[in-house]
Amino acid sequence: MKINKILIVEDERPNAERLKRLLLKLRPHIEILSVEDSITSTVHWLENNIVPDIIMMDVRLADGLSFEIFNKHEVKSAVIFTTAYDEYAVQAFKYNSVDYLLKPIEEEELDAALKRYETFMESVPVVGTAIEGLLNYIQPKDYRKRFLITHRDGYKTVLAEDILYFYTELGISKAML
Repeated sequence: MKINKILIVEDERPNAERLKRLLLKLRPHIEILSVEDSITSTVHWLENNIVPDIIMMDVRLADGLSFEIFNKHEVKSAVIFTTAYDEYAVQAFKYNSVDYLLKPIEEEELDAALKRYETFMESVPVVGTAIEGLLNYIQPKDYRKRFLITHRDGYKTVLAEDILYFYTELGISKAML
């Protein structure tokens, strides 16, 4: 699947311009929808525009960490985080992240991230938006259908659909049927 529409979230103008140049060099057909420079402007943009294929997002913005965007708006796009700080990498992968690139961004690394997204999207059926397809692909398909639990002097098989919830009481795991 080709990447067609990209949103850039970057508060440093030189970095945003460099990223635009690299993206257009690597994928001349893409459309850069907008360059937003804050959490507030990004949330406003996302609420009022089409869903981009990918968001190129700096982690630290002038008005806070970009992760706040995800708390204020349901982001349905894949995200490639771009930052000078490596300490947010683990946290970034909780938010639709395809890759985490450290600044200064190298052309080869950006190209690899874009290819990773394109290859991944070609291998999965996309349902609705791109991120829904990603989520459907990575979610486990097989769940336990039954459990063997102790019951009186023996064991009893219980279907998973008959269990309301599990809880622990005095260090013993129990199932509420």
